[in-house]
Amino acid sequence: METRVVIYARVSTKVQEYDRQLEELRSYSDRMGYVVMREFAETISGAKKIEERAALSELMEYVETHEVNKVLVYEPSRLSRRVVDFLKVIEFFTERKVSVYIHQNGLETLLPDNKPNPVSQLALGLFASFNSLEKTMIRSRMESGYNHFRENGGKVGRKKGYRKNIDEYKKQYSREIALIKKHVSYRNISAITGTSVSTITFLKQNIVEDKAM
Repeated sequence: METRVVIYARVSTKVQEYDRQLEELRSYSDRMGYVVMREFAETISGAKKIEERAALSELMEYVETHEVNKVLVYEPSRLSRRVVDFLKVIEFFTERKVSVYIHQNGLETLLPDNKPNPVSQLALGLFASFNSLEKTMIRSRMESGYNHFRENGGKVGRKKGYRKNIDEYKKQYSREIALIKKHVSYRNISAITGTSVSTITFLKQNIVEDKAM
């Protein structure tokens, strides 16, 4: 019986790429003889809630309506850096007898008989806690750095009166503008690029339609 899988990849910022994650998971699928049904990928912070993650939400909807045996991800934090959401996603797939395979650790959430794997459940719970702690520590270090900078007379943020000009917007959001011109929906552009719908609307009204800023 063939094993049907879907692949999920995520990066946090536009300067990162999820291609390596996809390539390694595709290669693993080939070696295992899996049938890859769909791939889902997005650029968005792992600290965002599930409902804010378009590709992850779409993946979960896809699993609801298709016969999927496994979800392949590169490492735990790709699913979420929020402990509550991470465990919620794992529980969602477990209830539907869909095993989550974590490539970096070689862990599967389900045993061959589709029962929960107690070892991986424990390990992934610990990983989720560490990821959440790391996120908190990063935020704490950033706040400490900002406070130190302010206390020494520094000012955080853009200079007063600063505003991006049209050329800067065109350069930063070239991909979004190209998709707008192809009449791709705002929601799909947001899912593809990770840019908010409000920013996409701004680009449409002020750049694509050549209105004055």
